[in-house]
Amino acid sequence: MKRLNSYVWVVLAGLPGAILASMGACAQPPPGPFSTGGNGNGNGGNTSASGSTSGMGGSGGDGGMVIFPAGAGGMGGGSSCNEGLPSKDNDGDGYSEEEGDCNDCDSNVNPGAVEVITPDNPDAGADAGEDGGLVGDPVDEDCNGQIDEAPASCDTGLVLNSEDPMDAVKAIGLCKFVKTAKWVLADGSPIPVDATKLANFHLGHGIMPKFGTNNKPQEGANMLMLSSGTARERNHPESVLRSFDKNYTSNAPFGFPKPSPACPGVTTGLPHDATGVQIEVNVPTNAKSASFDFQFFTYEWHDFICQQFNDFFVAHVEPFPMGQMDGNVAFDGKGNPISVNNAFIDACGCPGNPPGKCDAGGVSFACSLGKTFLLGTPFETDLATMGWTHGSTGWLRTTMPVTPGTTFRIRLVTYDSSDGNYDSSTLIDNWQWYGTPGVPKTDIIVPK
Repeated sequence: MKRLNSYVWVVLAGLPGAILASMGACAQPPPGPFSTGGNGNGNGGNTSASGSTSGMGGSGGDGGMVIFPAGAGGMGGGSSCNEGLPSKDNDGDGYSEEEGDCNDCDSNVNPGAVEVITPDNPDAGADAGEDGGLVGDPVDEDCNGQIDEAPASCDTGLVLNSEDPMDAVKAIGLCKFVKTAKWVLADGSPIPVDATKLANFHLGHGIMPKFGTNNKPQEGANMLMLSSGTARERNHPESVLRSFDKNYTSNAPFGFPKPSPACPGVTTGLPHDATGVQIEVNVPTNAKSASFDFQFFTYEWHDFICQQFNDFFVAHVEPFPMGQMDGNVAFDGKGNPISVNNAFIDACGCPGNPPGKCDAGGVSFACSLGKTFLLGTPFETDLATMGWTHGSTGWLRTTMPVTPGTTFRIRLVTYDSSDGNYDSSTLIDNWQWYGTPGVPKTDIIVPK
């Protein structure tokens, strides 16, 4: 029989300091509160625009190995547990002792779980408790024979132009729990087979150690870029400025295009030049929500606001998360899908800004992030209009609910609308798992 641990699951990185203790072997504490940072209510599709993102951070690694839980599974409040026969799954987590469960009295401990880093172990990369003392008893949640092992990054050694979709998945910090990955168009259909169009498609994704001067990975060594143009740095020989028509189309994702509240009466055209990756993911047995970070850039700002040329970034999840009608979980700072016409371009500049606002297409933009995220990128200067930049949303963080032990599919895709000109690009990084329930919501990441 194995040693039965008594331990605490702690909410890290600024989440409320509730400590939920498992009092004795296989006892279950009361469920903890849900918090993903930010001050919004997090109703389906809403965005917390307060600027607070505490609790959503943390170092990445091995498929988002660091998980921030607020409650353990256990066998029921205050009950004791006898692990029983090695062939029996006593805690109902899908694994028996014979199948590698190293604590068959705790449903959060098994080979299909992710490691929980207790904050009293500085070697694991976590902070000490608020009083600097011991917080909890470190446990081997994933049953690999190591307790609180430091998270290992899975996105090192990747090359910019890799055509392997699994490398794209690793670049966002997700790898251990991936079932399949493939390149797709906006609606999930196959990528072009024509040699020229196929080559154009592959120029639309890139694994980036940086983008411009100030866009660094949110975790690990690299991040993924998906572009309707070229996913390359400004001075890269394959970079095409502003307009790279790849000459292929597809249908829109389910439920798209959507009308923009900022541009009533404007109809968006057919997707062009889409670049997407579709991933099947096996959810860890102790994970109840997940998040990823992204930043949307577009050449459409500022000349083509409130027109049919309304480029999108969509994160489409199946099965649809509860409360979602179309499966999209990526929103801007106003709670709308990520598109040019939804008017949440916040990294931008024009003559007289700051301190004044930039008016484009009949919409006023505060450009509160200034040009910081645009510096050194192809979006830094609008060469056609003196004093203007192109635009970006700044970094945003999407959270979505998941069901422990199940499989879901997520499609991440960027595409032009109506034609293949004036391209848009999206950086994606920092996949994380959480032991707390969640709803689809997006938080603004305040620049450090």
